[in-house]
Order: sequence, then C-alpha cells, then structure tokens
Amino acid sequence: MRAGGACKDAHMRVVVATDAIGGLSSARAGAVLASGWPAAGVTVLPAGEAGGGFAQAVADSWGVELDSGVLEGGLLSWAQSRDEVVIAAPTAAEPADASIPLTESSHHLGAAIRYVLTQRGRPVSRILLDCAGVDTHDGGAGLLSGLEATADRPLDQGVAALSGLGEIRLGPVRDLLAGAELVGVVPANQLAQPLLGLRGITSLRGRASGLDPERLLGTDATLEQFARVVGAPAAGLAGAGACGGVGFAVLALGGRLSTGPAVAFEPAAVQAAVRAADLVVTGCSVFDFASRGGGVVAEAARVAAEALCPCIAVAGEVLIGGREMRTMGIESAYPVRESSMDRPVGGDVTADELAAVVARVARSWQW
Repeated sequence: MRAGGACKDAHMRVVVATDAIGGLSSARAGAVLASGWPAAGVTVLPAGEAGGGFAQAVADSWGVELDSGVLEGGLLSWAQSRDEVVIAAPTAAEPADASIPLTESSHHLGAAIRYVLTQRGRPVSRILLDCAGVDTHDGGAGLLSGLEATADRPLDQGVAALSGLGEIRLGPVRDLLAGAELVGVVPANQLAQPLLGLRGITSLRGRASGLDPERLLGTDATLEQFARVVGAPAAGLAGAGACGGVGFAVLALGGRLSTGPAVAFEPAAVQAAVRAADLVVTGCSVFDFASRGGGVVAEAARVAAEALCPCIAVAGEVLIGGREMRTMGIESAYPVRESSMDRPVGGDVTADELAAVVARVARSWQW
C-alpha cells in the first residue's frame, strides 16, 4: 500500500533488482536505489541480460573482478567465485547485412570453458555461459570443438564446413564437463527459438536476408544432419536455436537454458527475500513502451507478482503510460529526468541525480 508522509518503518523489507541505469552498473545503481531505505531491511540483487550486463552483474554479486582477454582468437570475459564461473563474449557489432554468417564459429566459447576447467586450478560445479555475444550460425559445433570434440568434418569453421558430417566424438567433452552444470544464458526472446524448420534460425535469417532458397534449404539440412550425428533429441527442444544454435550444444550436453535476470533470482536466499519483501524496486535507463524497460524490469515485476508484492521502477526517463505499466506488474514508475520526447535524456544519469529521486520516492512508500 502506498501512502504519503515519511517512511518511518525501519523494518520495511525491500528487494532492489535493477538493470544498469545510465553509466551506473546494476550493482552501483542498486546501491543508490537502496539508499532510500534503512540498510538492514534492503536486499540488493545485481542483475543483467545476456549480451548486456549479465557477466558484470554476476561478478559483482560474487564480489570478484571480471577478467578479460583473448582466448583462441576470441575476446572473452570471465569470473570465478568458489566453485562457479561466468563466461561471456562481448556483444558482436551489428553486421552490415542480415546474411547468415556461414563461416563464423562459436569455438572460443568452448575454449573459454575448457580454459576455466583446466587452467584455473579450482573445481567448478556450475558454468554460467552468456551465449549472446557471438554472431554465429553453427549450431554450437564450434563450442563443442573448443571443448575438444572431434569429427570427420571441421567443427570450428562455421556451418558451411559441416556439410557431409558423418561422425562426431564427444567423449572428451563429457569427461571435461563431468560434475559441472552448464547453464546457457540467452536473450529472453530466444528462449523458445527452435533450431530447424520453418521457424528455425536458417529460415528466419535466410528469408530476412534474401538468401537463395537452395542455399537456405541446404544450410538447414546441414544443421539437421549435425544434430542427428550428435545424437541428442535437443534439436527439437525450445531454445535449441538460441544464439545461432549455441543453445542446441548446451542442451545436447545436458545443460539448460535461462535468461540473465532469471539466473539472478534463482538462489534460495533471494527467493526467500522476495517472498518476505514489502516492496520490490527495479530500474533501467529508459522505461518505454517498445522495450518495457528490458528483461531485468520484466523479471523483477514477474517475481514480485508471484510474491503478491508491489513493484515500482525508477528510470532515467519514463515513456510508458500507467495502463501499460500496470499490465506488466509495475505499480508506479519515477523518472530521474523529464523526457524531451524527441531524444533520449536518461542515458547518462549520475549517481547524485538518482539518489535525489530515490530519497523522494522512498518517502512516499510506507506500511
């Protein structure tokens, strides 16, 4: 329940789960949003989307630094805490055209997993792999090659090189991953993406780019043969086509797919905090009708609704109506800056600006 007046209840329980806001990371923005309420009653949850701030949010939640470097030709970031590791490739630049990247490979994602499992010197029970940062179409064959799978055709040269594949050996991969849970983190809109067929990745991208129908059918057939040789039923599962088919490789290895914000809310302690919360606070740079604030805002609203808890948003700017906002589970939204309507103004919000708004917002919520 919202009411005017000062927030006098020092025991009010608040969960803060925000995306990055302006130049502030999720963790930093979350700390500022939390400043409006007594610290003893606030839980701050760093969160981010695949291909965005996911890896940094995970590293921040673990209290470790995010390392980066080039591994086998690919730039990657990773962090490890205790027996968990997060790995991400930076989001690829927008391609000049929408054509299928027939020769691009996901090899360096697999190489990064192999690196952390064999070179970091600590056992790993869970691998969080941000799959969104590569522009590939190889069904995850490159990822398998990076994990030392071998075959009678090159696995690390893109889908074009997979034609005629007849045998693949995954024993070394399964040995390497033994005892480790593999979680492929993908954009929410790809969580149900199929690999093959009329709604598969080749059909969608090929038709959008005007690919020759014969080449389109041939590429889809190559991926179908690859999936058959791998011998896993995963090709028919939702999400197998995520991130150019990297989702298929994750599923074929016994892993699972999720989104970045969903992973953030998975820990039992976080779920308990949400169930006990009086208020969930989320945020983003721009809260508009087109993006609905992004995946972090959507997930925060979803878990708050499940807990029968109100959820509010603080954004650099707000460009969405109250009706649309409430249909997605956001009770109220507060802008840091008033929108100019013709150009974004919330992308460079500072911590001081955000703190000033939070102080006002917090005073308007009490129980």
